Amino acid sequence: MKVEIWSDVMCPFCYIGKNNFEKALEKLPFKGQVEVEWKSFQLDPTLDPKETKTTSEYFKEKKGFPEAQAQQMIAQVKQMGSGAGIDFNFEKALITNTFSAHKLLHLAKKYNKANEMEEALFIAHFVDGKNVGDLETLVNLAASLGIDQEEAQKVLASEEYNTEISKDITEARNNGVSGVPFFVLNGKYAVSGAQPVELFASALQQTYDETVTPLKNISDNGASCDADGCEI
Repeated sequence: MKVEIWSDVMCPFCYIGKNNFEKALEKLPFKGQVEVEWKSFQLDPTLDPKETKTTSEYFKEKKGFPEAQAQQMIAQVKQMGSGAGIDFNFEKALITNTFSAHKLLHLAKKYNKANEMEEALFIAHFVDGKNVGDLETLVNLAASLGIDQEEAQKVLASEEYNTEISKDITEARNNGVSGVPFFVLNGKYAVSGAQPVELFASALQQTYDETVTPLKNISDNGASCDADGCEI
């Protein structure tokens, strides 16, 4: 059984969705038979990789939120994160272009460490306040997972994996994906947003038990991020 997950590093609901999905999977007896593939999705490819913004600045610029509204939304997401076991540190989080981070994710796939890399990138961005667009930061993350630093540097300085990232994004569009996280279970069912553990468990069990049928969405829209920002 295969689960494909479209995600972006700077999407808080992708991190919440990842945690809830993994908690659900741990409850199921067939967890060892589930292959997870992380797919790239860029919420805002227009961002300059050489610049960073605070979360509050980005919300105000992207959605026109006044400071009070931006802070209210941040507080709501922090509360959701707490329920999923995540201590979001939005005060330190740096918003930037995530294309290079996705390249590192694809490199990690080569060594069957994509899940570990996704987690490392989320922690770097949301908890440690590191710049996930900075090449030195990314090389250090690769090294922390046992990936050769020179290979990581070479990948980040080249166009390697650019095509794979573009394919992921095109595939998402072809599947009607406009926001993340987005989970496709065995090419059969779609689950969108940071859904509760129970829904993920039910969806996984249902998919495991059934034969292949056309893709259909078995969840209401959950908290997710799209090109216009994040919504609860």
